[in-house]
Amino acid sequence: MSQFDELLAAVPTGLWIDGSPVAAVRGDTFAVHDPATGTVLTEVADATAEDALRALDTASRAQREWAATAPRERAEILRAAWQLVTDRAEDFALLMTLEMGKTLAESRGEVAYGAEFLRWFSEEAPRIQGRYTTAPSGNGRILVTKAPVGPCLAITPWNFPLAMGTRKIGPALAAGCTMLVKPASETPLTMLLLARVFADAGLPAGVLSVLPTSDAAAVSGPLLADPRLRKVTFTGSTGVGKTLLEQSAGQVLRTSMELGGNAPFVVFDDADVDAAVEGAMAAKMRNGGEACTAANRLIVANAVREEFTAKLTDRIAALTVGPGYRDGSDIGPLINEKQRTSVTDLVDDAVAAGARIRTGGGPVDGPGWFYRPTVLDNVPADARIVAEEIFGPVAAITGFDTEDEAVAAANGTEFGLAAYIYTRSLDRSLRVADALEAGMVGVNRGVISDPAAPFGGVKQSGLGSEGGTEGIEEYLETKYVALEL
Repeated sequence: MSQFDELLAAVPTGLWIDGSPVAAVRGDTFAVHDPATGTVLTEVADATAEDALRALDTASRAQREWAATAPRERAEILRAAWQLVTDRAEDFALLMTLEMGKTLAESRGEVAYGAEFLRWFSEEAPRIQGRYTTAPSGNGRILVTKAPVGPCLAITPWNFPLAMGTRKIGPALAAGCTMLVKPASETPLTMLLLARVFADAGLPAGVLSVLPTSDAAAVSGPLLADPRLRKVTFTGSTGVGKTLLEQSAGQVLRTSMELGGNAPFVVFDDADVDAAVEGAMAAKMRNGGEACTAANRLIVANAVREEFTAKLTDRIAALTVGPGYRDGSDIGPLINEKQRTSVTDLVDDAVAAGARIRTGGGPVDGPGWFYRPTVLDNVPADARIVAEEIFGPVAAITGFDTEDEAVAAANGTEFGLAAYIYTRSLDRSLRVADALEAGMVGVNRGVISDPAAPFGGVKQSGLGSEGGTEGIEEYLETKYVALEL
């Protein structure tokens, strides 16, 4: 890894508290690995409960002054951070590829996407609005204002190390909230570099802290129990999200939860099949399939199913698997051995139940956590892969005959984050989009994420929205003042 030493040397490896990197109270560290080789990239400070409360101390002290900072000043800091991330795009991209495994092309796309949340919310900061109206009874005036929630805790996942942070930090800072970030233990380096960028952009000390840790519960538990914390925002599994919601009830914390997905990708018989294949490649293979919005179930009209499956199989079979930082790699490794085992088990279960492997179907021998890009056809409805999130480069295809069957299959899950439909009919597009139980629907599009649009799910896929004009509301309280005139 010597060719990457210069970049790694520029990344803080301490906890980021009060505007600078510091050692953990107990002095412990943990290793960050390259999933393409299994080798250690570096060691970072390992936060404990004492460190978490130390960070909350600084966030609480900084809260009042940061909330009182002029919206334009907050906006300019966010804008400066956007510019610095953009200027250092190659550093961020390579760092994400090293610690998470995605290809450099994917990482560059994430840098552009993640940075845009900083620019978007820099523009939202001066647009926080209230209202002033006459009471309907005529006996006074109604004044409604917005105020920052207060110190927030963000718990971010490993699959999008930059964007899942900026999607939370951007609106929090724009609203006037201080923020503590607990990044995933697999990918803390990107968030630590972002903390340094914010300091360079002029963010006051104490407004943003980063707490890498090998024991997430030990850090989050004391914070959620502390009355100074006012909000928790989490992206990750539904199981962990439920636990955090239970823990948040003690202090009646504001919560934003972006949880698991099981996205249907529905191709109707009137669809442009070639366009649907392109969309499926994006919706399924983006980030190597390690995305909550990934197409988990490809539900294809039987009239076009074989044509679609054959064309998709040709495209997926042509993908090159290799380290994300190696030229020519289309699919990088999965994040760790546990995740690869999970994908393997789901595929094996589907095949045992009667599914047919059209291409791929197994781990890649050698170092790293690689899995062959896979297409499964004739997947039984009771296979685990239909009900569980795959989080890997596996396309599972089932068929249908009628529109009602397709909608029922798409909605036949406790999750409701994203859904995709392909059809040439505008009437069907609107009808089916309305019928789908999902927070986001892509119509003839395989990529739907946009910083200017609300991102969130229904059912067990979460609570609240991130991004768009809705995103900043998650960090604001509403105050009503009754005026006697």
